[in-house]
Amino acid sequence: MQVITEGGPLKEFCAALKAGPFVAVDTEFMRESTFWPKLCLIQAAGEGVEAIVDPKADGLDLTPLWEVLSAPTIKVFHAARQDIEIFFKLAGAMPAPIFDTQIGAMACGLGDSVAYDALVQSFLKRRVDKSHRFTDWSRRPLSRDQLEYALADVTHLRDLYPIMHEKLVESGRLRWVDEELAALSDPGIYDMEPENAWSRLKFRRATPEYLAALRAAAAWRERLAQSRDVPRGRILKDDALYEIAEQRPRTAAAFDRLRAVPKGFGNSRMGQELAAALDAALADPAAYAPHIDRRAGPPPGGATVELLKVLLRHASDTHGVAARLIASSSDLEWIAASDHADCRALSGWRREIFGEQALALKHGKLALSLERGKVVLRETG
Repeated sequence: MQVITEGGPLKEFCAALKAGPFVAVDTEFMRESTFWPKLCLIQAAGEGVEAIVDPKADGLDLTPLWEVLSAPTIKVFHAARQDIEIFFKLAGAMPAPIFDTQIGAMACGLGDSVAYDALVQSFLKRRVDKSHRFTDWSRRPLSRDQLEYALADVTHLRDLYPIMHEKLVESGRLRWVDEELAALSDPGIYDMEPENAWSRLKFRRATPEYLAALRAAAAWRERLAQSRDVPRGRILKDDALYEIAEQRPRTAAAFDRLRAVPKGFGNSRMGQELAAALDAALADPAAYAPHIDRRAGPPPGGATVELLKVLLRHASDTHGVAARLIASSSDLEWIAASDHADCRALSGWRREIFGEQALALKHGKLALSLERGKVVLRETG
């Protein structure tokens, strides 16, 4: 087992990784008490080579590893989002091209969010050791058992990827995961700009005053959480932001009347800073409020949507692919509302295995029935 703490071995290891067609990548990090994830280990494995890189080693320049992440070699992750977020922040660029085995598993019919140990068991018939999953990876030294546990995550992944890839190619489903991987690679979802923090919240009204206050409060919380390196909830909970957007308090007394805001917040320095931010935003709410798509959402579909849910489950079972990969709840509502809805379930391969049947069901050209406890489709002419 190789643990890399110096530049020379790192360069040699990265050169070997770039020479192969793909590299499995995983990280160990700590984030429970911080805003920014604290990278503790980087594990990587290619064909015939694997190692752990210690980013906490004194003076270790990780540039060779960042070059691997931008090389044509495919980077294979499992549940990649947090790993990609870390690399995007540290390296300043998105890892590309990528493959996420959790997404691949959805196209293989293993469920919406299959766990790594279940995936390894399904494809490799191996049991994943979980004995060190609660390790404090920031501590040094780490035991050999802990390091072997960390490295196993990528050696399993290295062995799993070619089998999954071949299965997807043979079934013609490799393209099915492309759209999901493209979304995962969108830098916009890793944007930490405070002024855009409002977009991660579920706004409840669309008036300029509400949106301006919500944006101002979210931006203020984001800046403070980043500067103090603490979780957002340590500053204010989401419920507090929603209540502030609704009530738009501007004084200490007004803050103290809010149920979701801690008592005494209005008289604190934080309360005064937030009040000033709200004052500035609400001076011209129409100018400061974020632009949102004001198009009405799909109307409630009632019984039609319920029937489409049954059809979706049937399509999922029949084709061996996770239902979430085929259509979302919103997709079903849009299909119930319009035959020409602009949703992914009515385009490409999704239309082939589900969308056309959904439209037929909606117009009475397809019927659902039960036979011996199983859903059966029947054409009605």
